[in-house]
Amino acid sequence: MDKNSGQKSASQLLFPPIDPFDQRMLEVGEGHSIYVEQAGNPDGIPVVVLHGGPGGGCSPAMRRYFDPEIYRVVLFDQRGCGRSRPHASVEANTTWHLVRDIEKIRETLGIAAWAVFGGSWGATLSLIYAQEHPERTTHLILRGVFTMTTPELDWFYGGGAAAFWPETWARFADPIPQSERSDMIGAYHRRLFSGDQAEEIRYAKTWSAWENALASVRSTGNGGEPPGQYARAFARLENHYFTHLGWLEEGQILAHMPRIAHIPGHIVQGRYDMICPPQTAHAIARAWPGAELSMIRDAGHALSEPGISARLVEIMNTIGRG
Repeated sequence: MDKNSGQKSASQLLFPPIDPFDQRMLEVGEGHSIYVEQAGNPDGIPVVVLHGGPGGGCSPAMRRYFDPEIYRVVLFDQRGCGRSRPHASVEANTTWHLVRDIEKIRETLGIAAWAVFGGSWGATLSLIYAQEHPERTTHLILRGVFTMTTPELDWFYGGGAAAFWPETWARFADPIPQSERSDMIGAYHRRLFSGDQAEEIRYAKTWSAWENALASVRSTGNGGEPPGQYARAFARLENHYFTHLGWLEEGQILAHMPRIAHIPGHIVQGRYDMICPPQTAHAIARAWPGAELSMIRDAGHALSEPGISARLVEIMNTIGRG
């Protein structure tokens, strides 16, 4: 289906802001403690929200996609980012550690099974979690689908998106010597893990600004630089995961779609998503009999795109009504 948003802002489409009824730090092993919160109805339908990045962290706005009378909303900051500690650490920080952490949260909170809601890298992690624990997943709600494959990374860091945003790409590429630009992930890796924190922050801001600039369909190409410590965690974690291709076999997520064929799913995809182009969402939907793909006409990648927000709220309201 092809959906459009109307003229309302994303904030106007969401439920009013709410505070958590529970906040805690959860020890998950290997020296990591992760921030976990719950909001909404303690006896409601459980849903876990998986943020993007890797390294983005959760935000209060993420609580607002769910009717607080109906849903028990669980948010957490993945290892190394947000309020989780140690900050910006990549030690014992892999996809499989995160899958284990999600299970630890579920068990700690006494939840038998839950809906899984995630966008971008959060969609990647949602799919992997569901494929590993289909019996614990009641629904999957995905936005801006990314499956951690070489072609997807080549699109964003190897010249694909740069063809549409050459001036923005130039700001990302210019700090790297010409001799290293054939592998931008590797070039940034050397600088994000140099051991010189000032240098790491400088390159982290440039890394993060490239992605931020392309998130919205209304972008001018100037996404702005995030605060230094946030950028350092975001860039280091993203780069760490991309360097290792998420510790996945090439094409693993698509190959394992039969494991979740029976799980009801919704995919919400911006038609003009420059970070995670629609072909991936389309391929996943074709391999998933239980899924519905909503292609949002006037939208890019960001969760805050009005058309994307409207569709996600609509989906969660429908699921909540049973």
